[in-house]
Amino acid sequence: MTAATEKVDLMKSLDSYRATPGEFRIVEVPDLRYLMLDGHGDPNTSRLYAETLGTLYPLAYALKFASKRELGRDYVVPPLEGLWWADDMDAFTTTRDKSRWSWTMMILTPDWIDDRMVAAAVSHVAARSRPVRLDDVRWERLSEGTCVQTVHVGSFDDEAPVLARLHSEFVPENGLCMTGRHHEIYLSDARRVAPERMRTVLRQPVRRR
Repeated sequence: MTAATEKVDLMKSLDSYRATPGEFRIVEVPDLRYLMLDGHGDPNTSRLYAETLGTLYPLAYALKFASKRELGRDYVVPPLEGLWWADDMDAFTTTRDKSRWSWTMMILTPDWIDDRMVAAAVSHVAARSRPVRLDDVRWERLSEGTCVQTVHVGSFDDEAPVLARLHSEFVPENGLCMTGRHHEIYLSDARRVAPERMRTVLRQPVRRR
């Protein structure tokens, strides 16, 4: 391959996406742009959640192919990410009541993608299949700044003890306080990887007290 057609893997090139199981790491996350869709409810049973994924992925791949075709810049489509919150954050760390969860599901886009390419990708996907939530997609910049993150290995339902340690131990013991929304980056495909082997980056924006 020539340099112009090398496939970029953003997960490997961005330091802010590096994390280690069993270690809480403080990172500086640059401003990044994502394809985003919002929703509420249990992702295991919500029709809205399924429609969200059925919209984000076709659009993300349309952008990838357009980038390769028009710019000669190929890249690996980044994994799904999610911002999660609830009126009472105990819904994450204690009760795990997923019906109370709100979320923004996202897919990262490279910094060379522009508004014209996103608009063209939306038109392309609309002409082919028009996913249910296509008109709701946002392409927005997320500014998280200082964050604490780790990798959780195991099922989503086993995250609670890790989050409890992050929230109640690491953050206060290091003179920090939580600011933004809980952020997850799904390094494993839940459709293909056994729950006990799934790898998920858990990220929490913070600031100094």
